[in-house]
Amino acid sequence: MSPIFEYFDSLLIGLTATPRDQVDQNTYELFDLEPGVPTDAYELEQAVKDAYLVPPRVEQVDLKFPREGIHYDDLSNEEKEQWESIDWGDDSNTPRAVQSGSLNKWLFNADTVDKALQVLMERGHKVHGGDRLGKTILFARNHDHAKFIEERFNQHYPQYAGHFARIIDNYAKYPQSLIDDFSQKNKEPHIAISVDMMDTGIDVPEVLNLVFFKPVYSKIKFWQMIGRGTRLCPELFGPDQDKEDFRIFDFCFNFDFFRENPDGIEGGGGESLSTQLFNGRIDILVALQKQSDLEPEGKLADALRDTLHREVASMNPDNFIVRMRLQSVERFQSRDSWGSISDSDVNVLRREIAGLPNQMEADGIEARMFDLTAIRLQLAVIRGDHGKFESLRRQVVEIASHLEEKTSIPAVHACLEFLQAVQHDEFWNDITLALIEQVRLKLRDLVQFVDRKKRKIIYTNFEDEIQGIRTGEAIAIPRMTGAQYEKKVKEYLMTHQDHITIQKLRQNEPLTPTDLSELERILVDLGQDDGPELLASLLTKTEAPSLVHFVRSMVGLDRTTAQAAFSTFLEDQSLTATQIRFVELIIDQLTSRGVMNADALYDPPFSALNHEGPEAVFAGKGNVIDAIFVTLKQTEPLVQAVG
Repeated sequence: MSPIFEYFDSLLIGLTATPRDQVDQNTYELFDLEPGVPTDAYELEQAVKDAYLVPPRVEQVDLKFPREGIHYDDLSNEEKEQWESIDWGDDSNTPRAVQSGSLNKWLFNADTVDKALQVLMERGHKVHGGDRLGKTILFARNHDHAKFIEERFNQHYPQYAGHFARIIDNYAKYPQSLIDDFSQKNKEPHIAISVDMMDTGIDVPEVLNLVFFKPVYSKIKFWQMIGRGTRLCPELFGPDQDKEDFRIFDFCFNFDFFRENPDGIEGGGGESLSTQLFNGRIDILVALQKQSDLEPEGKLADALRDTLHREVASMNPDNFIVRMRLQSVERFQSRDSWGSISDSDVNVLRREIAGLPNQMEADGIEARMFDLTAIRLQLAVIRGDHGKFESLRRQVVEIASHLEEKTSIPAVHACLEFLQAVQHDEFWNDITLALIEQVRLKLRDLVQFVDRKKRKIIYTNFEDEIQGIRTGEAIAIPRMTGAQYEKKVKEYLMTHQDHITIQKLRQNEPLTPTDLSELERILVDLGQDDGPELLASLLTKTEAPSLVHFVRSMVGLDRTTAQAAFSTFLEDQSLTATQIRFVELIIDQLTSRGVMNADALYDPPFSALNHEGPEAVFAGKGNVIDAIFVTLKQTEPLVQAVG
């Protein structure tokens, strides 16, 4: 989106429920804002108070297997026999345990799903006088998981089979039709078993239950998913019986995770494969320029220059994204620009050129992924990263091993001896960048023939255990951050300078205790329920000795008031121009900063007049210096004593 705005030089108007502050997808940066500090924020908690949304009620269901996994030693004797009879796969030994991360990914346990469905059907919000489960979105982990849930539901509720609970994902024949049906109050399905299709962007006010049957690590996505249940729905339960809340059933401990990790874990590496390849080649080329002994013949460096040049040369200047970087692109479309790359060149190539669209014919994804593996291998050699090198080396050896079994393919058969050599440790002794490049060139067009193994799906029916249901726990609704609160306070103070209390502070009039209480109330209210803590934190952060000092530092001292306070000095005919300028600087500082310690008179901008301080500026006029210090003290904000 941002390139469109940049190209047309248009105004930016943004409204989003979940701004991002990740480096590669920073909503704040797009609008030139401080990360985490939007222009304005309307929090979920406030929207609930204002009756625009309804709040969630969380039921954390502590199922044993999703938390602890399934351990052979914990099973009954009968279940151990079932475990031992499972076909775990051709080349898999019978494991001693299946960790929780594998549950609902490739191992599906019937009793785990059955217990989850039982909790939902018994404790979920009902409609039609309590006879029917309300609209429910169940977030499943993958398509196989969704199918298994649907099958278990149909088995336990045969009267609803095939229509009450339906899978809505990319495998569905007409997913939009299913969504449209789900969006109608009394039309089936009433349970949408969703795989990534209903996490965001779906507005169904009738949704009363959300079921988290998968772990979520992105804070942004998590709150978008919760947002599916927040919509108002009048008379959902009958005349004058509106929707007042919605229920969340969490079977994968997401709320526990976000209590411990409030910021979540966002997906990293927003760079495209093309960008990673481009930048990786730049890194190798720069290293070869600085250390010619890495590849004395220079063939690899020349090949990298040619590859990078061809990519930039194929960038079409008529493409509007390319056109925004045209000056840099045209420069590197010349082969001469690649002779020797400086650090500033690297910055331009990374920041402005990497990832731009080009017209080169794209190789297969497998070949390009192998190119990236080889590039990373070369960089591991250059950087001496032995751990990374060994991990990547094993990947290449495994690929060669799989390819060796494909000798019926002529291209593979022609490379058989090389494939066998790559699998020997001796091949990797004293490995060079040139030899890794040879591996890349020989194998990149063959990797497409490697079979993509899929983990064998396992179905079990071990008895799971509900260890507890934590009902109505306080949900950590996103609230105002300290940075957001600071911005709101500053904006309020700057736009309400006609308020009587702020006027008094600007005009250096003492506040009454009532004035102080009112001022504190206003600032606390800006922080809503967290106001007292946010205000206290802000005062600590700014190191303000009191609330009145903080506010004065925000709004400044009225210039006329400051000039009046120092008028004696300004009108003193015996002072020199430099001395008058010193006094004027004090007035400037008080006008902009509101408060000022005497120590500041020895720092810039005052030290620019004389680095030895006011004593040197007012040499021989000790009484003037003392009077300035006294006057400065008199400009400090005061609160009248009670009584």
